[in-house]
Amino acid sequence: MSDDVKNIMVILSSPSGAGKTTITKKIQQKYQSFKISVSHTTRKPRPNEIDGVDYNFVSKDEFQKLIDEKKFYEYAKIFENYYGTLKKTVDESIKKNDLIFDIDWQGTKQLSKFKNLKLIKIFLLPPDKNELKSRLIKRNQDSPEEVERRFKAFDNDTLHWLDYDYIIINENLENCYKQIENIILNYKNTQKLSYNSVSS
Repeated sequence: MSDDVKNIMVILSSPSGAGKTTITKKIQQKYQSFKISVSHTTRKPRPNEIDGVDYNFVSKDEFQKLIDEKKFYEYAKIFENYYGTLKKTVDESIKKNDLIFDIDWQGTKQLSKFKNLKLIKIFLLPPDKNELKSRLIKRNQDSPEEVERRFKAFDNDTLHWLDYDYIIINENLENCYKQIENIILNYKNTQKLSYNSVSS
């Protein structure tokens, strides 16, 4: 990827159920300049998910082939399934749009190694663990066993918040969204001013 690309990449990470997917979609809906980076995954689609829109759903053999061919910027195994971001997709999309990633701390660590990527790294936290468990149950997307497994991963996930530029407590979805929106707009304005001063 060329170093002179002006568009940015925003990473939203959180423990499962803390709201990152909802906020990611809100940002894309409001700002046409943003596109969501669609990950590849070996996970089975949920009833409301569309292949190529929510994820690119592939077999474990297909995913392993992409790993072997070094096609990913980042990939990780999460709850027995693999998730990954293709280099080709990112490199083509970032020329035209800002990108927003809904990925975990493992993917963030790998993306951070590519110094030419302009990353804003934001970590979302629920107000507390009990609230997280309540949200996981309310969204009704996972079995009780899956809810328990995601809940138990909370402590490990939160160990990695120091790898991020911003930490936001998602106590109220709209307030949390506004905070993230302000971070992005401030960064974009700073980038624009910096670019204009260099150009003039």
